[in-house]
Amino acid sequence: MEMLVSLVPLFPLLGFLIVALNVRRLSHGVTAFIACGAVLVSFVLSVVLFTHLLGMPADQRALGVTLFDWIKAGNFTTSISFLVDPLSSLFLLIITGVGFLIHVYSIGYMHDDAGFNRFFSYLNLFVFFMLLLVMGANYLLMFVGWEGVGLCSYLLIGFWFKNQAYNNAANKAFIMNRIGDLGMLLGVILIFVHFGSIQYAEVFPKAEGIGTGTLTLITMLLFVGAMGKSAQLPLYTWLPDAMAGPTPVSALIHAATMVTAGIYMIARNNLLYALSPATLEVVMVVGLATAIFAATIAVKQNDIKKVLAYSTVSQLGLMFLALGLGSFTSGIFHMATHAFFKALLFLGAGSVIHALGGEQDIRQMGGLKKYLPATYFTFLVGVLAISGIPPFAGFFSKDEILVAAFAHNRIVWALALAASLLTVFYMFRMFFLTFFGKERASHDVMHHIHESPKSITLPLIVLALLSLAGGFMGVPEVLGGSHWLASYLAPVFASSAALAGEHHHMSHTLEYALMAAVVGLTLMVILYAYMRYVKGNRVPAADTQVDGVQKVLANKYYVDEIYHAIVVKPLYWISATFDAIVERLGVDKIVNLIGGSVVPASRGARLLQSGSIGYYIFVMVVSIVLILAMGIIR
Repeated sequence: MEMLVSLVPLFPLLGFLIVALNVRRLSHGVTAFIACGAVLVSFVLSVVLFTHLLGMPADQRALGVTLFDWIKAGNFTTSISFLVDPLSSLFLLIITGVGFLIHVYSIGYMHDDAGFNRFFSYLNLFVFFMLLLVMGANYLLMFVGWEGVGLCSYLLIGFWFKNQAYNNAANKAFIMNRIGDLGMLLGVILIFVHFGSIQYAEVFPKAEGIGTGTLTLITMLLFVGAMGKSAQLPLYTWLPDAMAGPTPVSALIHAATMVTAGIYMIARNNLLYALSPATLEVVMVVGLATAIFAATIAVKQNDIKKVLAYSTVSQLGLMFLALGLGSFTSGIFHMATHAFFKALLFLGAGSVIHALGGEQDIRQMGGLKKYLPATYFTFLVGVLAISGIPPFAGFFSKDEILVAAFAHNRIVWALALAASLLTVFYMFRMFFLTFFGKERASHDVMHHIHESPKSITLPLIVLALLSLAGGFMGVPEVLGGSHWLASYLAPVFASSAALAGEHHHMSHTLEYALMAAVVGLTLMVILYAYMRYVKGNRVPAADTQVDGVQKVLANKYYVDEIYHAIVVKPLYWISATFDAIVERLGVDKIVNLIGGSVVPASRGARLLQSGSIGYYIFVMVVSIVLILAMGIIR
């Protein structure tokens, strides 16, 4: 069984190497077969490992394998070793399962693209690095995967590199992630300094013997990395711009892989965070602020992919809120359900864009319900799931976060509820403007509109089923369930749960009341959106016609402009000044001086070789006299 562990990341890596080394020779069909097949095999192996873990005693659910020693330098040693436990096995299923569906979807979506083979090689490499991140048994291997997904995001976001705006978006994602990665790297270095190891199995048992101040510093630095990778305030602006990549890339980054890396990292280090209450408080505040901030922006976005992008930022905020509350299982639960319905929504949006010949503005859509029935019904499932309508997946996971927030603080609960209701409004706003009302696309577009091919609609149907049934892995006790997911993940979070002690259990009556209130408010928001955009036939005004608060929201609080003014422009000025003073007046002058002195120096040196024998004898005699004089002086 240990051998299967190492095979899980191997197949996507092999898929990448085969396709990348034969990118000009393989046909599209062969490339699709290799790339999709590699991820499918990894998914099957992940299912086998998951099943094997289920059959093991709860306190022994872990499979470890060490392939070879990697680095030995002084007292620092690390190895290429993998760990598959309940937490990583759940991520394996999501990464490979949802990743496979995105690969299949890409066959239809990218079939006419000249870079088809290159695209699939990047997808396989992305999956490989994400698997490396969650399977690594030490911080360094996790960091390699962490950097790898950052590299792949750069390659995929800027996939259409002939468009300079897309290159700028790729650069922005890469640079902003480097800011967070520096914090994480410093955290890993501190872990080695204070723990003497970077192996999880050696670090966690020593955690309670380390001072709270040290742990707070370490966890804060690790959280900086999570803020960058999982797009939390203030390092979130790269994620909406990542929409520059093809739609399957958006689904892969936003749903199944990259943005969940920060969630995984904190969950993996749950004991360190549980021992650092100050950091947990910061995680909670940042998550809550991000959830509300991004949700308010999404309300006024009109690009269908931008709405979903800010929705992702907001939902990630809710996950960090759960982690900050110490409810690690709730954060992972919402991560899993979010992977299903957000992948569905992004791929559904891609189906709409594909049908409309590249149109992404929801103001230019409308009335698509009868033209795209499969896309419409699956998209509706995704919207209902993210809105938290029972019995869809998002209801169970979001309700669990809200209950944890209510138990912690009523104000936190109210703010989390506000973010949730804003999500309901902007999602149904987008849904109604896209599929209902009058047809607003041009006659030529509507003449050629058609439902997407099966390679696109079949993944939508599978994801719709997961978005419907996925929540049942975490049915709470109050609804007659046993919360299977919490039981499965219990060994991973056992130490942090023991530190938290006994939680005050909410009465079933109060839980029912909270559920009823949230669902009731959700239905009221849906009705309001329906009356406004279907019955009222409202269409958002042009960008030039909005003002006041609406203009601020439409322009995303001008955060990008502020960053440009206080960060980018000063850096450009510093670099221009450095170039003018240091480069041109310093380095260039020295180089030119050295280069310019070569010819005059060589002309002078040439005179020493005049060809006169008498001159040579004279120089030799003088040299002998000087040598003898030096010897006498000594």
